[in-house]
Parts: sequence; structure tokens; C-alpha cells
Amino acid sequence: MERLRKHIEQITPVSDEEFDYIKTFFTLKRVRKNQYLVHEGDDVKYEYFVLSGIYKVFYLDGQGKEYIVQFAQENWWMTDYQAFFKQNNANMFVECMEDGEVLFSTLYAREKLSADFHKMEHFFRVKLTNGYVALQERVKLLLSSTPQQRYEEFSKLYPDLMQRIPKKFIAEYLGVSRETLSRLYSK
Repeated sequence: MERLRKHIEQITPVSDEEFDYIKTFFTLKRVRKNQYLVHEGDDVKYEYFVLSGIYKVFYLDGQGKEYIVQFAQENWWMTDYQAFFKQNNANMFVECMEDGEVLFSTLYAREKLSADFHKMEHFFRVKLTNGYVALQERVKLLLSSTPQQRYEEFSKLYPDLMQRIPKKFIAEYLGVSRETLSRLYSK
């Protein structure tokens, strides 16, 4: 739970009493490699805060082709957000890529914490805003950059992920073939 507290305090300080209350809204879960936290069609009840491990958020098209929307590592939040916030069924998957641990919480908990503490409302707003900005940048890169530029940006932003994620998944995330990624990687 200390990792969660440090994460929150990067945005807003919380007292010991406040954090004792905040942590009651989160539950620890150990996750095995290849385990799904969200499966297409699931009722999405939880948002996850990553304590350890690497996760991928993805969807499958009608032909079964996988499209990776997000990787999540330590101190990142993840779920199928459309399903989580709209309280409907998932159209994405969240899969663990290496053994790890997450804290999970419900939408009710998020709303209750935000109502009880302006600090937490501020925290969640900043996290959502930062996530939205990052998503816009990702879409912009996918729409208007070369594979080389996408690769360079990914390796600059996430050098640790380059070492932890199989190249085939990085290629998927960047929207290039495995062969193209190999050529970019060798440069």
C-alpha cells in the first residue's frame, strides 16, 4: 500500500488518517503470467493500479487480429475504461505479461473517495487528464508519423519496456510488422 500512497502524494499530500481510510477501498491481487484481469464480454467492475508486472490492454477485430491499446507497468492504472465508466460489458482484454501484483478498486470506491476528499477528486482528475493527453499523443503518432518516428518515441518514453516486452508485442503496439521492428531495432 505504500506504493499507492507515494503515487497519490506525487500529486497531493495525504495524512496518515486519510490514507488509512483511502486504502480500505483497495484490494491486493496477485496475478500470474497470461492471466486475464478483463476479458471481452466481462462486466467491468474494477480499475487496477499496477504494483508489479507488465500488462497489455488490447482488443481483437472480427478476424481475431490483436490491437494493443496500452501497456501498463508499475504505478500505472488500467482497465477497459469505456466499460468501467459506463458500467457495461468489456470490448477489450487486460492480460498479465509477467507475474505481478495489482491493487483493484470499484467505480463506487472512486466516486466515494472523490466525494469524501477533494484531494482524491483532484488526484483522479489529474490522472485522467494525463491519460487523455497521452492517448491523444499516441493517436497523433499513429496517424501522422513514420514507423521510425513511432519506434524512436516509444524507446525514448519507455526504455524499460523495450527490455521487458517481447518484440512482437512492441511491433503490434507501434502498428508495424515484426520484420520492420527488427530493422528499426538494429539501427
